[in-house]
Amino acid sequence: MTALTLSTAAASGLRADAIVVGVAKGAKGPVVAPGAESVDKAYDGKLASVLETLGASGAEGEATKLPAPSGFKAPVILAVGLGAVPEKDQAYDAEVLRRAAGVAARALAGSKKAAFALPLESAADAGAIAEGALLGAYAFDAYKGTADAKDAKAKKGAKDAKGPLAEAALLGGKPRDKAYKAAVERALAVAEELNRARDLINTPPNDLYPEAFAAVAQAAGKEHGIKVQVLDEKALAKGGYGGLLGVGAGSAAPPRLVKLSYTSSKAKKHLALVGKGITYDSGGISLKPAGHNETMKCDMSGAAAVFAAVVAVARLGLEVNVTGWLALAENMPSGSATRPGDVLRMYSGKTVEVLNTDAEGRLVLADALTKASEDKPDAIVDVATLTGAMVLALGDRTFGIMANDDAFRTSIHEIAEEVGEPSWPMPMPEHLRKGMDSPTADIANMGERMGGGLVAGLFLKEFVGEGITWAHLDIAGPAFHEGAPYGYTPKGGTGSAVRTLVRLAERTAAGDLG
Repeated sequence: MTALTLSTAAASGLRADAIVVGVAKGAKGPVVAPGAESVDKAYDGKLASVLETLGASGAEGEATKLPAPSGFKAPVILAVGLGAVPEKDQAYDAEVLRRAAGVAARALAGSKKAAFALPLESAADAGAIAEGALLGAYAFDAYKGTADAKDAKAKKGAKDAKGPLAEAALLGGKPRDKAYKAAVERALAVAEELNRARDLINTPPNDLYPEAFAAVAQAAGKEHGIKVQVLDEKALAKGGYGGLLGVGAGSAAPPRLVKLSYTSSKAKKHLALVGKGITYDSGGISLKPAGHNETMKCDMSGAAAVFAAVVAVARLGLEVNVTGWLALAENMPSGSATRPGDVLRMYSGKTVEVLNTDAEGRLVLADALTKASEDKPDAIVDVATLTGAMVLALGDRTFGIMANDDAFRTSIHEIAEEVGEPSWPMPMPEHLRKGMDSPTADIANMGERMGGGLVAGLFLKEFVGEGITWAHLDIAGPAFHEGAPYGYTPKGGTGSAVRTLVRLAERTAAGDLG
């Protein structure tokens, strides 16, 4: 993990591999951003014109390297685009700084140290830059060649691989200021756990199956003082968890339900988080076609987000009780798999007619939501890569939010936007519930095709305890990024919703959510 430091040193005298500066997009060309004044002065005030000559415009996502001016101990200046210059008397948005720092960290992979001379006017800015640098530096190389590999290409690949940026120094930071130190420490805790979630999402399903995921949770629990309870297939059968057992019936790797409990002696509120953890989703008997199953190791991204959020909350010592539920199963076809037309008796006692075995996430979540409701938390939030319909509706960078309480839905939307996670509130039209009526069971796991993401939310709502505030985050779009990296978002698992859940816990601890 990239190390973080706050520094009051001058950019010219700092020993580093590169100095990172910001450049914005002005009306008449690039504009050097605050924080880089001493660097610009060393170029005789012509840094902007030099960058323009090199083709830089200040657009977001740009990264331009140039030799450092004479007298600098760092050999390279890296200018990263910040987008449009803010309006008069307005500061750069935290998300702009976060993304710029991420771009810089990716561009400097393999470097030992970089000094970030980006606009830094507050502790919040320091936290945003730190978070962006840590998330942007992420790399998943656990399965790349090793130095002792027998295969020559694998050995060379290991030798040539660039590790993440080793250290990021934030220039203009105040190392003795409590607020600055707290902001950086928070960024470190959140980013480390978010990157752990990314690791889990990127891990191949032959290595990350329900039992293995549960073991990771148990190890983290011991490290951070979180109580962890694991229900194996025998306990699930004894307890009547028909959803989890039905989904996992076709796999040689049996399901698990994991409960992580973080408690604070000063807590006044209890938040329950529920994550869908399908460690591989083939679709079951309703088999996914080729082209739709290659990335289905990511179908446990909701559980990864919940796990990471609970650990981050524990590391931050927040004054709120948080319970995480990981509903873990592998959805495979076999002679023992659940068939379309089968009826499952859920943990709640309700029966569900399975019309499509590829609508399995809602089945494992239903059992976990019912179980989570027994503790009577103040609110439940579930997170899941639940429906392709939500991706069609919102694209691959925005998650949908549904809830049984409009004010709670609005709060989560505001929180998500605040931390830089694009989201959108979605309705739950009651008329869509009728489409899930079954002649055989209490409810079917499928309804009308149009509005499928909303139908899934209505299904989940059936399993939330009476009187409990609940929200559902469908992260099917942003959970796994298949394109080129951008900002602080890598290719592969993204850790979507982790920061939203952590901020929700912080707001709950502060009493801001009622």
